[in-house]
Amino acid sequence: MRTYSRRDMLKQASLAASAAVGVSLARVPLLHAAEPASEKLGVAVIGCGGKGKRLPLFMARLQRLVAMVDIDDKMIAAALESIKETNARPKIYHDYRRMLDECHKNLDVVLISTPDHHHAPAAVHAMERGIHTFSEKPLAHNIRECRVLGEVAKKNKVYTAMGNQGHYTEGHHRFCEYIWAGAIGKVTEAHCTVGESFGGSGGRPPSRPVPAHVHWNEWIGPAPYRDYHDDLHPVKWRKWRQFGTGDMGCHIMDGAFDALHLREADHYTVECIYLKGGSKEKYPINIAVRWEFPARGDMPPVKVYAYESSHAVPDYYRQLRKELQPPSRGGTILIGDKGYMYTGAFCIDTRILPAKKHRKFPLPPRKLPRTDGAIDEIFNAIRNGSPLTNDFTTTSGRLTEWILTGNLAAFAGVGKKLEWDAKKMECTNYPQINQYVGRTYRKGWEV
Repeated sequence: MRTYSRRDMLKQASLAASAAVGVSLARVPLLHAAEPASEKLGVAVIGCGGKGKRLPLFMARLQRLVAMVDIDDKMIAAALESIKETNARPKIYHDYRRMLDECHKNLDVVLISTPDHHHAPAAVHAMERGIHTFSEKPLAHNIRECRVLGEVAKKNKVYTAMGNQGHYTEGHHRFCEYIWAGAIGKVTEAHCTVGESFGGSGGRPPSRPVPAHVHWNEWIGPAPYRDYHDDLHPVKWRKWRQFGTGDMGCHIMDGAFDALHLREADHYTVECIYLKGGSKEKYPINIAVRWEFPARGDMPPVKVYAYESSHAVPDYYRQLRKELQPPSRGGTILIGDKGYMYTGAFCIDTRILPAKKHRKFPLPPRKLPRTDGAIDEIFNAIRNGSPLTNDFTTTSGRLTEWILTGNLAAFAGVGKKLEWDAKKMECTNYPQINQYVGRTYRKGWEV
């Protein structure tokens, strides 16, 4: 029987914590598990269900859990049950605004794992108080919020990171470095298959009484008020335009965004080329979008396609996938003048296709810094000023802005090519679509 050392046990605890928030894809983060009590960071967890349901336990074990916030009393109860064997005695809130007002002096960092429409309001309230901030993806509900988050982070000099966990893995880094080393030559097309949809059609179900354990006003938060109804809380809100965003793009399209230097383009076009379902209330059931980017430095113009389902892919790309046999139905394939490059969801299985070409190409030199994952990146930065690789200002904010222009194309409809000015955050040829760049907030929840 193997004997486990204290170091082994700390690594296992860290790995489990990482798996809970999706960061254990390539490396084992440390999460500062061995920090003395006097050096632990003050942490608040905003959103204790879904993606964030295991965060209270691991923060209670590894850091100083100051507060937990959730609008659902059942989720709070489950979180308290999970930490009962620890010494943590966090304060409990249903409204993160009140929590930040009362606890900000004891906090170093907040971890946000709420529905999408709360990401930006929670993050802004924290950063304006000088608190470092991690937020699950997508960074915000709309394009304007992404830009505001970057500006607020920069102004308040706080460390930030987004939870598109594949960004921090070796697969993401190598995907970029192979492209930059010329592994497949000049890339002219990128095809990103999300493989998951959260859309629907039609309007709202009938109103119902709010369950006793749900704090509905706080759940609605910044969005226009509506009565409680089925198909929203706790997990189905993603399909609704007032609350979700589409969700998976930041996981699937991050590699192409970085590898192809798409953030360098100030102008590009975006067009919906396939659409099924959707309504004024809900996102489409299935969608395909095409972006066209001009040359960026020494990179040629490129067309980037995103598909929520393989049903929407063009015939030539379907045939190409059949010939190349990528490891999964999802992920991204880049087409260059010398070959093809693949990476899966969360940047797993990165490789040149076919495999024999991958084996022949030498491992490219490292160009990107390696870190231990999103939450660890912030913790390390707070303690020793180590670099950020996915901050709100220069990286994750720009990625999310780009992906959200796909929603604008869906709202415009099939065949409407939108000309996008990234600096000004506006569509220059179809101005009526600019109403969806931001949103109107309920009083007290403004961003």
